[in-house]
Amino acid sequence: MSSRRQAEGSPADGGRAGVELQAVTKRFGEVTAVDGVTLAVPAGELFSLVGPSGCGKTTLLRLVAGLEWASSGRVRIGGRDMTSVPAHRRPVNLVFQHYALFPHLTVAENVAFGLRYREGRRPRHAEAAGRVAAALGLVRLSGLDRRYPHQLSGGQRQRVALARALALEPQVLLLDEPLAALDQELRQAMQLELKRLQRTVGITFLLVTHDQQEALSLSDRVAVMSQGRIEQVGTPLEIFERPETAFVATFTGAANLWDAEVLGAAGEGRLRVRLAAGLELEVPAPLPAAAPGAALLLAVRPERLTLRAGSASPAAGADLDGMAALPVTVEESVYQGARTVWLVRDAAGERRVVHQSSPPGPAHGVPATGLQPGSPALLCWDPRHSVLLRR
Repeated sequence: MSSRRQAEGSPADGGRAGVELQAVTKRFGEVTAVDGVTLAVPAGELFSLVGPSGCGKTTLLRLVAGLEWASSGRVRIGGRDMTSVPAHRRPVNLVFQHYALFPHLTVAENVAFGLRYREGRRPRHAEAAGRVAAALGLVRLSGLDRRYPHQLSGGQRQRVALARALALEPQVLLLDEPLAALDQELRQAMQLELKRLQRTVGITFLLVTHDQQEALSLSDRVAVMSQGRIEQVGTPLEIFERPETAFVATFTGAANLWDAEVLGAAGEGRLRVRLAAGLELEVPAPLPAAAPGAALLLAVRPERLTLRAGSASPAAGADLDGMAALPVTVEESVYQGARTVWLVRDAAGERRVVHQSSPPGPAHGVPATGLQPGSPALLCWDPRHSVLLRR
């Protein structure tokens, strides 16, 4: 199976796309579930579709699988047009959220089931047994072939479902919320296992999930969807650190948003802006850069913010040790073990959220930071961590 990556190419070597969608639309009556999506997923890539419930991500996966027909547009897999090809003739396999294992069949029989009914030449017994053994080895279930599904853990049952799909050697493996039924600890372990598996077999994985952290931790690239459309496609780093819309910024993690007015250019690749709370600062310019007077949104992740005891006017605190510094009032703190969540309010009356590593344990009930509800503080961050978003 590992040779398939060299045969079909990969993002690094410029291979052809594993999955291509060209202006694909899917309507159910008057409802448009997928709205003109164009997307290219290179062969050998682990690609995730992420978005809230009802955004169209599962419908898009079913369009690739052939379980739904596109109202318009084209679907190509491995360079071939599959728009009108029925599901059983497409070089894909689908792994569902709830395993869909046969309880009366052993692990080996479940994995071999698809080989018995695939179109075309059925493999001989020895060949089928070899494929089953190889697939179970890939998912680290060798030696469990005679067990039944009820004798396995949830994570093991999910790996049997993966092995059954891989035994058919698909060009593309489609995964519809494959880890959603697992508890948090097992889910995190299976995320690592799934990533290792994809690197081993080297085929295209197209994953659907509503879990932002799962998409960011697993994927080579991510597409964020909203209302049937793709808001942004990029690497996990690009999606998280440089969101292009307010929806992407807030969906992929908590984000503080300020109203901001562009004052003018501040050197190559930077703009000077003024926040509604009164602070002026220089931040990276979006592409294309906005003109003076433009009304934008400025986003900063809670993890990039820190709180310092004290107070200052917005102008006086605008360059504190190279950091932007905005006067705020502390409203509340929530201790969460490794981190503390602070809720503060700025001069414009807007509430902001700060995530900081928890300080050493308090002495006599007084927080080590010296910050308490009602006390003044400075909300500080590196201006380079600011992201300007168009409204």
